[in-house]
Amino acid sequence: MKTIVLKVDPISPEPKVISRAARLIMEGETVAFPTETVYGLGADATNDGAVKKIFEAKGRPPDNPLIVHISSIDDLNRVACNPSPRVVEFVSYYWPGPLTVIFRKSEAVSYLATAGLDTVAVRMPAHPVALALIRASGKPIAAPSANLSGRPSPTSAEHVLEDLDGKVPMVLDGGETHFGVESTVIDISGDRPVLLRPGPIPSAELTPLIGEFGEPASFLKEKPVAPGMKYTHYAPRAPLTLVMGKPNGIVDKIVHLAGNPNRGGIGVLCTDETFSRYPDTFVRVSLGSRFAPYGMLRNLYKCLRLFDKLGVSEIYAEGVDEVGINITLMNRLRKAARKVVDS
Repeated sequence: MKTIVLKVDPISPEPKVISRAARLIMEGETVAFPTETVYGLGADATNDGAVKKIFEAKGRPPDNPLIVHISSIDDLNRVACNPSPRVVEFVSYYWPGPLTVIFRKSEAVSYLATAGLDTVAVRMPAHPVALALIRASGKPIAAPSANLSGRPSPTSAEHVLEDLDGKVPMVLDGGETHFGVESTVIDISGDRPVLLRPGPIPSAELTPLIGEFGEPASFLKEKPVAPGMKYTHYAPRAPLTLVMGKPNGIVDKIVHLAGNPNRGGIGVLCTDETFSRYPDTFVRVSLGSRFAPYGMLRNLYKCLRLFDKLGVSEIYAEGVDEVGINITLMNRLRKAARKVVDS
C-alpha cells in the first residue's frame, strides 16, 4: 500500500483536502489526522470492517478499546445511549477539547471499537482538521493514536510515517499537535467519577464540577474500558529507566547507574536545569524547563522518538514531582519505563 500524505492548513483546512480524506472514511478506509492532543488513526466507528483495519495497521490488541470522536454535542446521541442532562451539561463545558468520557454505547457503534464492551469512550476534538473530517464524512470516527501499538504517540505527520508508512492509505499533515499527549479519560457513570487516564486537563480542574474522584474498580486492569489502562505504551526502542528523587540526587544516581561515561550509547532525558551536569559523552536530550511543565509534556514523545533516531542502547529519564500537570507526564514516563528506581 502506498501512503499518500496531504498537507492541510491546521487553522482553515482546505475543503478539497478534507473531502478527499472523508471519502476514504466513507469507503471504509483509515486516515491518520491531527488532533490537539496527538495524531489519530481514524475509521468509521459504525463499520466493523473499517475498525478492524485500525487494529491491523497498529498491531493493537483487540481488547484495547478505541475512542470515538464526534463533531457536535448533537452527535453524542448517535454513539451513546441516553446520556443524562447532567452529563451533557458537563461535557458541553469542556468540548471541544482534550477530555474523553465513558458512556453506555449505542447500537450504532461497532463492538470492535469498544472491545466488546457495552460502554464507549467519546470525545469531541478541538482541532479544526479533525472536526472538519468528522463533519465531512458524516460518521463518528474511532481513532486511537496513529502509531504502532506500544510506541510513543505521534505528534507530527513525520512520526506517523515512521510507524505506519505503507500501512495506511492517507495521512493529513497539519503540523505539530498542541498538547502532545492523549486526552484525559474519565468515567462519570457511577456514584463517584473515576479518572481512567490523566491528560492535558488535570483532575483538580474537573473536581469543582463533578466532585472528588474515586478509585477505579479492580477488574478494569484486566478488562479496560478506555485506552492506556492495561498494556505497555509510549516506549522507545531502547530500555528506559526512570529515576525518581530530588534533581541533584537524580543526576548523581543516573551517572552512577550508567557506569563508565565513555562507553557510549547512554541516553539521558533531562531538563534544562540539569543538562550541563551530565558528561558530554552522554546523549543528552532536554524536555525543557521544569518551570514550564506544559512545555515538557508537549516535548515528551518527540524526545522519546529522537532517542530512536540517535541509536542509544539505554535511556535514563529524570522523574519530576507528581503534582498538577506533572501527574500526566509521570503517568506516561512510568508506562514507557522498564524500570523505576529511587535516587
